[in-house]
Amino acid sequence: MHYDDFFKEQYERILRKLDKIASDFIYNRQFPEEMFMDNPKFMELMNISQKTAQLWRDKGVIGYSQIGNKIYYRVSDIKELLDNNHVKPIGKEIEV
Repeated sequence: MHYDDFFKEQYERILRKLDKIASDFIYNRQFPEEMFMDNPKFMELMNISQKTAQLWRDKGVIGYSQIGNKIYYRVSDIKELLDNNHVKPIGKEIEV
């Protein structure tokens, strides 16, 4: 599999999960103006550790809200993170 194909597939997988989560929130009528995700779901979605999530928050990579010990992320902030870090293919095929 080519690197470009792999990363495109991973990017699309995450976007599909975000769309599903957003649909679930809308269907359940929870937070209709803006959808949120808690830290465990965010870490699962992004396939990252708790340390990485903390590092991203500390460095301002992702916006978040904190209520007590609970961390929440706006789905729109997660999409923005992915969009801001998306690397478009340059048209070269790289063999793995």
